[in-house]
Amino acid sequence: MVTPGGTREADIAVRGGRIAAIGEIGRASGDVFLDCRGLHVLPGVVDTQVHFREPGLEHKEDIGTGTAAAALGGVTAVFEMPNTKPPTTGAGELADKLRRAQGRAWVDFAFYVGATPDNTDDLAALERLPGCAGVKMFMGSSTGSLLVAEDEAVARVLASGRRRIAVHAEDETRLRQRYAIVAGGASPSMHPEWRDAETASLATRRLLALAEQTRRRVHVLHVTTAEEIDLLCGHRDLATVEVTPQHLTLCAPECYAELDSFAQMNPPIRDARHREALWRGVADGLVDCIGSDHAPHTREEKKLPYPQSPSGMPGVQTLVPVMLDHVAKGRLSLERFVDLTSAGPARIFGLAGRGRIALGYSADFTVVDLKARRMITHQWIASRCGWTPFDGMTVTGWPIATIIRGQVVMREGGLIGDPVGEGVRFLESL
Repeated sequence: MVTPGGTREADIAVRGGRIAAIGEIGRASGDVFLDCRGLHVLPGVVDTQVHFREPGLEHKEDIGTGTAAAALGGVTAVFEMPNTKPPTTGAGELADKLRRAQGRAWVDFAFYVGATPDNTDDLAALERLPGCAGVKMFMGSSTGSLLVAEDEAVARVLASGRRRIAVHAEDETRLRQRYAIVAGGASPSMHPEWRDAETASLATRRLLALAEQTRRRVHVLHVTTAEEIDLLCGHRDLATVEVTPQHLTLCAPECYAELDSFAQMNPPIRDARHREALWRGVADGLVDCIGSDHAPHTREEKKLPYPQSPSGMPGVQTLVPVMLDHVAKGRLSLERFVDLTSAGPARIFGLAGRGRIALGYSADFTVVDLKARRMITHQWIASRCGWTPFDGMTVTGWPIATIIRGQVVMREGGLIGDPVGEGVRFLESL
């Protein structure tokens, strides 16, 4: 098992959904025993960026199918984004999502509230509601109607509340100016030309300046450029950093030639120079967490002519195997993987009793076989969209069991029992 003190062999005892003992533990009559010899037990993986499309877009995904995909992929908790229909911008929409998740979610959950120019004054109260992962702000238009583009509006959002705010940083003015290069129709390979590196780095530069002015902690989502990596190094007092498995694994122009618009996401998959900068950020400790940015669309939608084709791809089910393959290849250590997927999310967002294997912590575990060689296929994907950009990729490292508060919800590729997901608790909202 991987603990804060290192990787070692031990038994773990669970009582009442929490870790009760670690070491050589005798078994009493009636104890439930899960034999994990030859496997690695990790703290439960938390995916801090998913789009489950419910309500309003259930033909792509819903809370049941999205959390089933998470459990099958070894993920024990998810933070879901607000760009649904209607968007999650108030207490009523948040309560509706929490009701929808009860009895249907296979893993634990929290939901972001989306910032808009109209709900700024309410954000400080909304971010403290039970089940709220925090505030999400879109500085550039992506999927949905949420947008806070101008500096004055961004500053007002940053000044409203105190929890760390998650930000999609693309510059809306530059996006609109550059849209002409694809407006009449283009190859999806033009996606990183339209939404170029300067579009991302300009927004991140603006965000960091405004965060310094307001002294608000920010979490920069799906960082994609070498320039942003360099910028963020100088703002560690306020800014934390997320990257995705897609941006660490796929590369332009090859991915567009192979996948066409199925490689299209915001911000885009970029070339090798940017990908290597992201890996440098991982190696140097700048990157704080991995989020999948799971954003499913149907095959029919993705096949629309670019740029009418929507941006986004599924990823919650493939996060663990794709990143474990990088562990097998020596790109990062197993302990660093745990920091990026468990300890990092707990540290960034103030998760209560999660993020490590330690006495008294929630008994959430991702059990993996580091030696298993498996192929990722469309057929394995539980998401309603039914496809993955990693179809045909053979990986080393695979999730074997997903355990939530001591309850096995997935083992050897099958869901077990009924959905047991509950709302995630945060230290700030206690």
